[in-house]
Amino acid sequence: MPYVYILRCNDNTYYTGYTTELSRRLDEHNKGIASRYTRGRRPVEMVYSEELSTKSLALKREIEIKKLKRHQKEKLISSYI
Repeated sequence: MPYVYILRCNDNTYYTGYTTELSRRLDEHNKGIASRYTRGRRPVEMVYSEELSTKSLALKREIEIKKLKRHQKEKLISSYI
């Protein structure tokens, strides 16, 4: 299933991405092989994930989340926990 997720980086920034396997992707981020952005901000912690029914919906949701302001992302994350 496709997922959109938010990571909290070591410098307290957020990274939003898409995957079909959450645990593998988190491992890749923490190994420094997933994203240039997170490579220098390890370790990262997954703080939010959302399962969607199609890849297309997941990619659209990823774009929506990336457009949110920081406080909006924090509100989304706090509703998840």
